[in-house]
Amino acid sequence: MEDKNNQVAKEPATDVVKTTAKKSVKKVEKPRLQEFYLKSVVPALMKANGYKNINEVPNINKIVINAGLGDVKDNQKSFGQAVDELGLITGQKPVVTTAKKAVANFKLRAGMKIGAKVTLRGKTMWEFLDRLISIALPRVRDFRGISSKSFDGKGNYSMGIREQLIFPEIDYDKIEKVRGFDICVVTSAKTDAEAKALLDEIGMPFRKD
Repeated sequence: MEDKNNQVAKEPATDVVKTTAKKSVKKVEKPRLQEFYLKSVVPALMKANGYKNINEVPNINKIVINAGLGDVKDNQKSFGQAVDELGLITGQKPVVTTAKKAVANFKLRAGMKIGAKVTLRGKTMWEFLDRLISIALPRVRDFRGISSKSFDGKGNYSMGIREQLIFPEIDYDKIEKVRGFDICVVTSAKTDAEAKALLDEIGMPFRKD
């Protein structure tokens, strides 16, 4: 006859397995623009360009935001505020950039703080690009679109922002000075034409130059 104690010992282990199996794994939601890229942009580009493999479709690798702050290099408070504003806009802590060598004409010393830089990837990158396209750029005064001639020949696109105020994260009453910065969208496209098609499908508001 089977030992009743053994039966009792086996039952809890079985219950644990069942309980574990029932636990659902929380699904991590992708940013809205990334979902749009996967569900709409990828199929559209595959059809338009005859890509046979999904891996051939260009993607966005990273976005680099660079702000020059040489005008406040000697003012620690103003420099810090400008860096904080860039952090609010991008959703990521900026890296302070320094001068690589001394330049007497500009009163620069090697190692002096001259700017701030942020490199966005993944979720933060897609969220920033979504806000740039859908919220920030439409708030530019007399906005008529961005230039389609700012590609670098290697499938990357650069643009300049004149005022940080176009981003809703910035409070007009708290800023010290209107500032701008440069944005570079780095893609996996092999040509500028492929990169342009990618950004067009994503929703970048290019004007007809």
